[in-house]
Amino acid sequence: MEPWKNAAMKKKRRPVRLHCSFKNYDWGILGHHSKVARLFALNSGSDIDPAKPYAEFWIGTHESGPSFAESGSEEDPVSLKSWIARDPSVLGQKVLDKWGPDLPFLCKVLSVQKALSIQAHPDKEMARVLHKLHPGVYRDDNHKPEVALALTEFEALCGFISLKELKEMLRTIPEIAELVGVADAEKILLVGERHENGKVNTDLEAMFSRLMLSSKETISKMISKLKRRLNQEKKKRQLTVKEQLVLRLESQYPADVGAIAAFFLNYVKLKRGEALYCGPNEPHAYISGECVECMATSDNVVRAGLTSKQIDVQTLLSMLKYRQGAPEIMQGVSLNAYTTRFIPPFEEFEVDSCNLPHSASVVFPSFIGPSLFLVTAGKGRFDAGLAGDDVVTEDDDIVEEGEVLFVPAHTKICITARSTELHLYRVGANSTFFRDL
Repeated sequence: MEPWKNAAMKKKRRPVRLHCSFKNYDWGILGHHSKVARLFALNSGSDIDPAKPYAEFWIGTHESGPSFAESGSEEDPVSLKSWIARDPSVLGQKVLDKWGPDLPFLCKVLSVQKALSIQAHPDKEMARVLHKLHPGVYRDDNHKPEVALALTEFEALCGFISLKELKEMLRTIPEIAELVGVADAEKILLVGERHENGKVNTDLEAMFSRLMLSSKETISKMISKLKRRLNQEKKKRQLTVKEQLVLRLESQYPADVGAIAAFFLNYVKLKRGEALYCGPNEPHAYISGECVECMATSDNVVRAGLTSKQIDVQTLLSMLKYRQGAPEIMQGVSLNAYTTRFIPPFEEFEVDSCNLPHSASVVFPSFIGPSLFLVTAGKGRFDAGLAGDDVVTEDDDIVEEGEVLFVPAHTKICITARSTELHLYRVGANSTFFRDL
């Protein structure tokens, strides 16, 4: 390639710093205690309000929380979506052909002080239907599979409990057995080990639906009875983890059916560095902790409890997967001494987690699609170069905690830690999507 063309291409492929959005939902962590608050303050140069909850830090092109490309002009900021539209080739041809001139993935950081809603995200077919019927509520016609990577110890509910656990719940939580009815409870209790899975799922669906569709008065009485019993029993025995959790949720959302719904769902506690995958139509709720969350580009959420936002119980019940059993805790695949990759079973995204000790370097080879890089701790040098270069020699640049960069397709990155430790995340289209090239 002629030198002037190579120089022009390098300039075109240079990473772009982003200024990102945040949300202050009431379930967020207050002020300086919140990772979201710290990242947003460092990213934007703003001050942290100690009395404000900081819940979500958004990175991507979605209109609900757009990122803006650093252009040197604060007067006329350019959204990342508009910046990409000016030259869609930065996405790479395969991503452009598949998803058009937009990122197929969205990244967030969450700081969770109190539980998020019992919710699920519709699959593509349901998303199209909901968007057509209620575009003001369901703004996207896309699905929203997601992965949460724990930055701290992270608690969540995800998917329905196993048959064994369901039987134990019906035996030990009389308030639920009474609500769903003795006859339906007996159906489950009498199921043998060699059961018909479809039949059990139908019975589970009937029980869960009866709970979620119960009147507020019925739920309020049920919860009062449950609390009286548990408060008496804890004087004689240690309450189970799930019983303690339900009481904690009810203290955050008094008389809310979502607190009782937690008995039906798997309780998960992630360690830092572990991840949880939630597919379409999978019931879940984040309870506490901080995480990096990545997903297909969509903001469709169908809620049914533990929230002050709009709920749509009938839609949620109609779309849920009543699959039972513990969810998979993702440990990721080691790429090198410093980097772990998390690969969900969807084309839109994958996530790399990288922890570099002082002076250590790592190279991210050229990707056929674009990437987003987020620095969550530390400081380092961030060099970029064309895929064909023998050495990554693009102008040396320093990145620090709170910085976010968009990296065009066909660009390789070399990062060297200049602090005690440098933590960062990369999000890109799933590598399995490019395997046929």
